[in-house]
Amino acid sequence: MLRNILLISSLLFSGIPSYSQAKEPPVTNTAWTQPYPAFRIAGNLYYVGTYDLGCYLITSSKGHILINTGTAASLKQIQSGIRDLGFKLKDIRILLTTQVHYDHVGAMAKLKLLTGAKMLVNQKDSGVLADGGRSDYELGKLGTSFHPVKPDGVLKDGDSIRLGDIKMVILHHPGHTKGSASYLLEVKDENRNYRVLIANMPTIISDRKFSDIHSYPGIATDFAYTLKSMKGLQFDLWVASHASQFGLHSKHKPGDAYDPQAFADRQGYDDELRELQESYDKKMNGRSGTAAYSPSTFSYL
Repeated sequence: MLRNILLISSLLFSGIPSYSQAKEPPVTNTAWTQPYPAFRIAGNLYYVGTYDLGCYLITSSKGHILINTGTAASLKQIQSGIRDLGFKLKDIRILLTTQVHYDHVGAMAKLKLLTGAKMLVNQKDSGVLADGGRSDYELGKLGTSFHPVKPDGVLKDGDSIRLGDIKMVILHHPGHTKGSASYLLEVKDENRNYRVLIANMPTIISDRKFSDIHSYPGIATDFAYTLKSMKGLQFDLWVASHASQFGLHSKHKPGDAYDPQAFADRQGYDDELRELQESYDKKMNGRSGTAAYSPSTFSYL
């Protein structure tokens, strides 16, 4: 049963985001900054991210929801993508994220200021969002890596977010961050309804043993929970926090015709989780090469 139904009308505006001394790490992965044409995924769900950073617009007659913002430099890409799709930035009413790392919330403070939208975040990531990343168990070593944002509301596993005819559910998928989240929603086009998963894949970013991560004592248990939970999910289509994680560029080329079925790919989802399970098992067994992705390159944060 859903614990909570958060209606946009019930949230109180908490003011302009706090701008402290934030220093985003140098972005050396060109796929993060390379532009990519915005396009319709299915129904009222659109891709407005960069070549690799997944940002998603869900539209309704009562306003829109934006999930993720990429790095600080992604702002222009998001603005132009929304405009090219025929929508207006000022109509964004709710901001969400799949994880509080600078490559997914780097432009969040600015977008909150530009739109006046309400920022909702998984409760377990709310502190990291509010301090600009300083308290993150792994990336806190980078200092304030994005402009802090005071959330307008916090979410827990199973909470529902509604706006107009949009109804979506947050899924608590911790490990990558303490409050990593995926979302399930229903979208509808001219032909049918689709159950869509916007997934935050549980990648391991620390080379340290789990037992040595004292600021996150439950990390091993959280990763195990998330892997099990995600394997049991049912959906028609799926996308993820990074385009490379769900094979966007093999499924859609700029200018391709609308084709929701390109994003069905249950096999690709299962294969991705199988690789992540193997990385987790290696980590638990104390074998070398246990970080799913090298934290020195920050390729899949």
